[in-house]
Amino acid sequence: VEPVGNLELTGVLWTAIGASPGYQMFTGWAEMLAGILLLVPRTTTLGALVGMMDMIQVWVMNMTFDIPLKQISFHLLLLTLFLLAPDVRRLTDFFVLRRRVDAPTDRPLFRTPRANHRAFVAQIVFGVYLVAMYTNLYRGYWSAEGGRGGPQSPLYGIWNVEELSINGQARSPALNDYDRRWRRVIFDVPSSMAFQRTDDSFAHYDVSIDMTSHSLTLTKRHSSTWKARFKFERLAADQLMLEGEMDDYRIRMDLRLVDLDSFRLPNGTFRWVAPPSS
Repeated sequence: VEPVGNLELTGVLWTAIGASPGYQMFTGWAEMLAGILLLVPRTTTLGALVGMMDMIQVWVMNMTFDIPLKQISFHLLLLTLFLLAPDVRRLTDFFVLRRRVDAPTDRPLFRTPRANHRAFVAQIVFGVYLVAMYTNLYRGYWSAEGGRGGPQSPLYGIWNVEELSINGQARSPALNDYDRRWRRVIFDVPSSMAFQRTDDSFAHYDVSIDMTSHSLTLTKRHSSTWKARFKFERLAADQLMLEGEMDDYRIRMDLRLVDLDSFRLPNGTFRWVAPPSS
């Protein structure tokens, strides 16, 4: 519902990435693959190469889309180059000069085979721990509020304002004062909601929805005293009525649910051959 032209560079990038779950998974698995390969001594060079390619892309995107992770992504890129430094000559011989490359002679960490074996096992165990820990961490993010698998508001949806009355007078949103030039009401996660104004700006609020009493209470994050209360009635699956008080105004809104299938972006399909341009 926000015009693309109103987005900042960061918003453009996250919207593009978020619109393609396949791309999200591909880049995520590529980064995970680099990490796993780095945990095994025999595949460290391959892991550093994969990680270098991953981090070049991440760093360039951070720099060109103004993502606030520029330094850490550059540091990770330098770390992959540090791991590749001992093999630069061999990689150059193989990929550039097409020369024969002998197997590397790795120096053992310890003098005895038993100590080296224990070190190898410890490294693998630690790697498994890291994978399990981060898998559990991001599984929590997935199912938390705001995650793709997280809870939704009981009034979830984008609702167009069909009629808006202030103190009993029905007027178009354009004729009301600025804060009530609402064209849409948006419920996404359970704890917050937003009004979209006629100029496409947003007014965000924290919200508590009581499905038993059919009421909702709005609060502002930076105010401990401001509140607005509304009663709601679900007249039909796609119709909602809100009535209450805000800033000493009596407000009533008749809302109509927007069909999410009407948006082209989240309903795009994969095609091997592009259709003819019109």
